[in-house]
Amino acid sequence: MERGLSRNTLASYRRDLDRYAGQLAAAGITELADVRPADVTRHLAALRESGLASSSAARAISAVRGLHRFAVRERLVAHDVSADVHPPAPPKRLPKALDVSQVERLLATPATDSPLGLRDRALLEFLYGTGARISEAVGADIDDLDLGEDSGAVLRGKGGRTRLVPVGGYAKAALQAYLVRARPSLSENGRGTPAIFLNARGGRLSRQSAWTVLHRCAIAAGLPVDGPYAVSPHTLRHSYATHLLDGGADVRVVQELLGHASVTTTQVYTLVTVERLREVYATSHPRAR
Repeated sequence: MERGLSRNTLASYRRDLDRYAGQLAAAGITELADVRPADVTRHLAALRESGLASSSAARAISAVRGLHRFAVRERLVAHDVSADVHPPAPPKRLPKALDVSQVERLLATPATDSPLGLRDRALLEFLYGTGARISEAVGADIDDLDLGEDSGAVLRGKGGRTRLVPVGGYAKAALQAYLVRARPSLSENGRGTPAIFLNARGGRLSRQSAWTVLHRCAIAAGLPVDGPYAVSPHTLRHSYATHLLDGGADVRVVQELLGHASVTTTQVYTLVTVERLREVYATSHPRAR
């Protein structure tokens, strides 16, 4: 609560700490004051041996370290036994981004002859047109949207931070078509939720349902849904950032649009564009090879 974390993050940390408490209990440790640095190190080793991905193990250890820091701050224990136990460094992976033609193919897949088809088209256009996280899109309300001349949307991101992002012409047209021709009929089945995107029962569209929409459209567009290049809920956000940088946008501007607290997070996308430059050079220059 103090850090303003999302429900999903809190649920993940709760699972991580439940697993930690279970391992300590198996070792006969029931009080935080009895935990030693070796116990925390042993827990990290057990996480890695279980086949957990380095990113998941890093998150689990971060939760454990947060627990011990909290215990010291609240004077429940005298020392932080986790201070010297560092999470494993995850391998650096570049964000997966679609090229422009793939994005256009994906956005064109929903049929617009039904309310749900109009909704799906508006959802995909909104995700790509604003760079919103999928949780931000399904969490947005009608009052957060302004489709006037300078159209924009208020998005509520991680840590309770809000930001105003512009809504492009294609996304604006898809949203207007959905709001006029589809949302009223969908809302008749519900209880008057203020959400922009509704499910077939008139309630707020869930993250899982929005992911299902994206997955179904990716299959229809002939895009990968399995393996390292599978289209995921973050794919359109990655593509949004990469295409902005490819088009000459300043990294600080992209940081604000994405709602990143630190520009370091945004700078990973500059690596994507460098890779793209190398690829274009290698395939286009007569003396590249």
